[in-house]
Amino acid sequence: MTDSLKERARALGLHGLVAHWGEIGEHDWASALIAWEEDERRSRSLKRRLADARLGQFKPLADFDWDWPRRCDRMAIEDLMGLGFLKQAANVVLVGPNGVGKSTIAANIAHRAVLEGHTVRFTTAASMLGELAAIDSDTLLQRKLRFYARQHLLVIDEVGYLSYSNRHADLLFHIVSSRSQQRPTIITTNRPFSEWGEAFPNAACLVALVDRLVHNAEIIPIDGDSWRRKEAEERQKARTAERRRRRDTTGQRRTAKATPGCTSPAPAGQEAEAS
Repeated sequence: MTDSLKERARALGLHGLVAHWGEIGEHDWASALIAWEEDERRSRSLKRRLADARLGQFKPLADFDWDWPRRCDRMAIEDLMGLGFLKQAANVVLVGPNGVGKSTIAANIAHRAVLEGHTVRFTTAASMLGELAAIDSDTLLQRKLRFYARQHLLVIDEVGYLSYSNRHADLLFHIVSSRSQQRPTIITTNRPFSEWGEAFPNAACLVALVDRLVHNAEIIPIDGDSWRRKEAEERQKARTAERRRRRDTTGQRRTAKATPGCTSPAPAGQEAEAS
């Protein structure tokens, strides 16, 4: 037991404790101290990795309406949530129109990877390529490219939504190539690969880029109407119904105030006295 505790203390870098282990190893508080340190470091590591991942807000997969998309391989996505593709360094490409849940699925997979101890970066294609293209220093550019290359999981969201220059295409090719067969990349796109030429017009590396990306990759098509549009329509209907309810309530109050009060008829005896 004490040898195990000593190894845990050494792994934590508590060199002072290790040096004086003969004096404190038998004390009960040594075990509690090491457990506290391990828990605190795990907590700090998780917070740091969550912040570095830049996932933002996203809907949990438990709340995902699987019946909404007309086409969506739920079993394949649930397999991805098991993170087996990380060990295989297999890429994942989620293809489908706007609003069908591609980004939500990718964010959930990325979040699970963070919880399991992996380093993750979630970024849009526009943000990443714009940042890289704006770097003038070759030294700084190479440093940033290495940063994207070493992430255990890189998620590039919204590829194909904008049109990019040859410079952007070359940078994306560099990142995909540097990660190929070593670390997985998740891509979400609204375009089939046959239409990527519209997003990267005249890019000489486009064929090689797609080839590197799809090699050892799982491609999951998702089809359906926009979930965001559906939610927007439901919110609009709810707001309209609420306004109608308030308008009807206000109208009833005004009608009640405008109606004159009715007086009760006087008793028969009082009418006789009055006459």
